[in-house]
Amino acid sequence: MEGKKKKTRFLSKYSFFFICLLIPLSLSLYVTSCKRVYKNPVVIWTDRAEFASYAELFNTSQEVCKVSIVYKKNLARLFPLAKGEPFPDLLIGSWLKNSQTKKFTSSLDYMFSDLKLNRSVFYTQLLESGQINDAQYLIPVSFNLPTILFSKENANLISENYLLSPDQIRDIAAEYNEKKDGRTYNKMGYGLNWNQDFLYEIAKLQNVDFKEQGRSFSWDDEALKKTLAYMQDWTETANDSTNSEKDFAFKYLYTPFYQQVHQKRSLFAYTHSNRFLDLPVDKIEALDFRWLQGNQKIPVIDDIVYLGMYRHSKNTDAASIFINWFFKEATQKQILERQVKMNLKTSTFGIADGFSSIKSVTERVFPIFYPILLKNLPSPESLIAPNMYPPRWDAIRETIIKPYLLEASESPEPEKKILSLEERIKDWTKQNY
Repeated sequence: MEGKKKKTRFLSKYSFFFICLLIPLSLSLYVTSCKRVYKNPVVIWTDRAEFASYAELFNTSQEVCKVSIVYKKNLARLFPLAKGEPFPDLLIGSWLKNSQTKKFTSSLDYMFSDLKLNRSVFYTQLLESGQINDAQYLIPVSFNLPTILFSKENANLISENYLLSPDQIRDIAAEYNEKKDGRTYNKMGYGLNWNQDFLYEIAKLQNVDFKEQGRSFSWDDEALKKTLAYMQDWTETANDSTNSEKDFAFKYLYTPFYQQVHQKRSLFAYTHSNRFLDLPVDKIEALDFRWLQGNQKIPVIDDIVYLGMYRHSKNTDAASIFINWFFKEATQKQILERQVKMNLKTSTFGIADGFSSIKSVTERVFPIFYPILLKNLPSPESLIAPNMYPPRWDAIRETIIKPYLLEASESPEPEKKILSLEERIKDWTKQNY
């Protein structure tokens, strides 16, 4: 009888011990089972090769879900997809905002209403540019700005500290001009004929208002006429003629844009922020820069990179985890640090080859990696987001608009026939549709 009591006390004592062990183990198993692990990867279609590296970082940073990158060169032109074709969960690329956006993407308002993302951390104008009928269909990822470069040795000639308008560029450049024997230029501050991108940005600042209209585009014809007259007057007043600008470029401007101002034959060079800030450090250190502006506003370069959720995605919860991870300051700082550590910075600038759409990343993190930005960061209030453009805008802009601006802005020649925009559109449409 006494033996039975001892055995009972023994079992009671160790039963209590095992129960104490099992309770936390059970709780641990319960918590683990509640943490969902997504079997299927989030499929991202993108025209930005940098996202392969970002995906690798995401996949190694957690075990909940994975992402898979599929590179698509002309992403915006792929929609609508053919029936039965495999489809993505997320889209990341340029030219995604057009009249078809709402048909192939879903609203991302829930990302903000659930407090996963905070609207205030983004550049307001860029975030709003991703809205359609007040719903957030696209979230901006990165952007670039029109940039005016000059040698630091000529910095005393530029009194403006942050921005330069076309008028200021024209006037300062004209004063820099120098003729040899009073006839041919051996120094020319800047020639409009030298860069089609610059002409295009001037047209935007002059409110020519290029924007989507069906598969093509519309514009303000009166503003275009005034812009062309302004360009012609610039050339003839400052540099005598288009031929003078061409002759000077042929003689002296056969080197990369940054070397042109180093040699001090010309005062200014025009480029985009990513092309400038991706230069080797020793090249950047010899340069200074200003942002191109009109009425204290800086026009954002057209090819903003956006992120959108594909309308028929079956993996939206996991895709939301990636979105939430990517749009954090800590994540993007880690991306920039990793690029330097792994020597990935050799091909592109910043985040997806541009400034981050997150203000704190551009303002606080970028200057760590690009110290020249400390002296001239763009003011958030100064940015102007681009219009809505057709999916083939990159091709339309390069083959129709820029060549037209270049030819139509030249000094008039009586016998020279210049095809109108309408004629160019008609020819281009025949070849592409």
